[in-house]
Amino acid sequence: MSKISPIIKPEDLTWLNQDDEIVIVDASTGSQVRYDEQHLAGAIFVDVNDDLANIGDFAVGGRHPLPSLEQFANTLQKLGITKHSHVIIYDDKNGGNAAARFWWMLRSVGHEKVQVIDGGFQAAVKANFPTTNKVEIPKSVGQYEVGSWSLPLSDIDEVERVSKADDHIVIDVRDANRFAGLTEPIDTIAGHIPGAINIPFTENLDADGRFLNREVLRENYTRALEKVKPENVIVHCGSGITACHTLLAMDYAGLPIPKLYVGSWSEWSRNNKEMVLNKH
Repeated sequence: MSKISPIIKPEDLTWLNQDDEIVIVDASTGSQVRYDEQHLAGAIFVDVNDDLANIGDFAVGGRHPLPSLEQFANTLQKLGITKHSHVIIYDDKNGGNAAARFWWMLRSVGHEKVQVIDGGFQAAVKANFPTTNKVEIPKSVGQYEVGSWSLPLSDIDEVERVSKADDHIVIDVRDANRFAGLTEPIDTIAGHIPGAINIPFTENLDADGRFLNREVLRENYTRALEKVKPENVIVHCGSGITACHTLLAMDYAGLPIPKLYVGSWSEWSRNNKEMVLNKH
């Protein structure tokens, strides 16, 4: 688990602007329009599609494949992030999926001082953190040297090999209807990977969109995964974004961070792999 909690409560944000090493990042998905209209004071915008992914052929790496390490290093420099920065991330979606993706990427290049705001933009505003429409200028910093993605990753070949194995668990964090193949609002085929189990990311949250107590999360995931070793757990979603929410929740709970299958359903469903389609 991180040396600091991966989650920061919005009620604990009041001290942030007193620290010169704080970098606040708005990772809201979609266009930059909402950010331009209102964002947390001091926050720099990061674009999920342009900065946190290297989008190309969806059949190769899915809808949001990881950028190259050089691309990510350039993004960190653009945001004014150094190895000493304390990075606070939020977005404006219930659950903070895009914020969790940036959190995972930072942790995976060895950056420990990174936290996601519990409840995101709306919770921070409710906690009276100041907002603005001012254009924020990142600090001028040197290149952030990165060497590798150090957190565990899986790929389509490994998932195909182990998804039905008794000593592995593949978790699909999409909602139950998408998992069951009843609906598919984004990808071309509805269904799921054979052998995968469904633990929707929304089960990490309470009715207000805040993370459950870490002890509750720990109990829930320990019970669900008790039959396999931590290194044999693979988590995926539609495109490798929302899966990071579950990785964040498990780290918050003090559990090992499982493997991330970045390509997820968007890659799997475009490669003539075996699929479980509408179950009803």
